[in-house]
Amino acid sequence: MSRGDMDLIEHAAGPDEELRLALEDLRMDRYLAAKQLLRATDGNWALRTSRSQVLAVGAANNKAVDQWCVEEPSDPDALMMRARVLTQRVLNAFRSGLSGPPLTASVVAARAACKAAADRWPADPVPYVCYLALAQTDVDERFPHHRLHWDRPPEQMLPRGPWRVLDWVNERDPGNREAYHRMLGVYHARSRGGLDFAQWCTTFAPEGSPLNLLPLYAYVETYRLQLEHQQTASVIAYWSTADKAHYVRRGLDVWFAHADLRSCSLLDLHYLAYAATATGVGHAAGVFEAIGPYVTAAPWALVTPNPQWWQSEFRTARRRALNVTGGRR
Repeated sequence: MSRGDMDLIEHAAGPDEELRLALEDLRMDRYLAAKQLLRATDGNWALRTSRSQVLAVGAANNKAVDQWCVEEPSDPDALMMRARVLTQRVLNAFRSGLSGPPLTASVVAARAACKAAADRWPADPVPYVCYLALAQTDVDERFPHHRLHWDRPPEQMLPRGPWRVLDWVNERDPGNREAYHRMLGVYHARSRGGLDFAQWCTTFAPEGSPLNLLPLYAYVETYRLQLEHQQTASVIAYWSTADKAHYVRRGLDVWFAHADLRSCSLLDLHYLAYAATATGVGHAAGVFEAIGPYVTAAPWALVTPNPQWWQSEFRTARRRALNVTGGRR
């Protein structure tokens, strides 16, 4: 079997075997493996943030974390995971169309859980990341959920948003990947300002920082909306522009060339691989090698008229990248 045709593995934990086992436990309403996993991430904020996010998605539809909090009500990891799970439940409900007083009540409960977690361990950035996630449901400035969600930006060209909350995260974990993605999610939910924010982030993101990839996420979201509303002519017409090629090259040269591939986001690798092939910039072979057999539906399923065939499109892009040397830079 060639490298381009290897079997694919789609799992929320990706290559993180310890995370996979903890997820399996949570789905059976057991929390001990998750507790041990989080204990092992103490002091590594990036790993704690990313692992707890995945755990919360897996635990949102069961009672494992609720039971953990009953049995260990003062445990900082239990309180953080309760904030995570309640936040994820709010986001799930919001995406399903929940609005008005029921949504507000859910947001208030989740914010209270975030405060309890933050009070228990003030140094932990994750509760503040959850605050940012909840801001994604605050989409109408006429009826704001919280005044902090509509702060003035640090620069005039940027949109209003939860800037002080982002500052709180940065005080604890500067450049926290999820925090900036949550900010981008706020602007996507409001249908304005996302690309400006993403491009601004690259002006200060250091080498190896995943913030250098934020414009690629913004471009994918714009293209997804155009597909949804049948407003785009073709993938080539959309992606073959100088600005998109610029940010792909930045992703390759400023992020990928310096990233720790043992711990970087699998989603970031997929967005870079897709954008490198879609723009024609090329040089994606190394990115596909880093991905290996571990796949994510995004962005592939978001940028095709036939989402059910996204794995086939991923295979095609990977095969071409691995079989071609060089490319346009």
